[in-house]
Amino acid sequence: MIVFEQRKSRRFELRLPFELLRSGRQAALESGETRNVSSCGVLFRSTGHLEPGDVVEYAITLPGTSDGIEVRLRCKGKVVRQVSETETAATLERYEFVRMPRPRLV
Repeated sequence: MIVFEQRKSRRFELRLPFELLRSGRQAALESGETRNVSSCGVLFRSTGHLEPGDVVEYAITLPGTSDGIEVRLRCKGKVVRQVSETETAATLERYEFVRMPRPRLV
């Protein structure tokens, strides 16, 4: 039996720092990590409970550069499904890149 991939875009298995910034009208401010990312959405691991249809804002920290600048992908989307108690899938409907100085370790 041949199985064909029916997704709109290719998923990339990436474990990147993830912050849930808002869920609907509530500030969530929760952190976790991505499991996979595509141009249409993200699967992430977090302890927060989200429901399908919830509007979410989240940030994904991209791998660093040597110039001391941290680049974050700030996104807005909707929860499409709760995969498990700790894994949630959300769309990526709007995004912007945010550059900021990387925090110094003391």
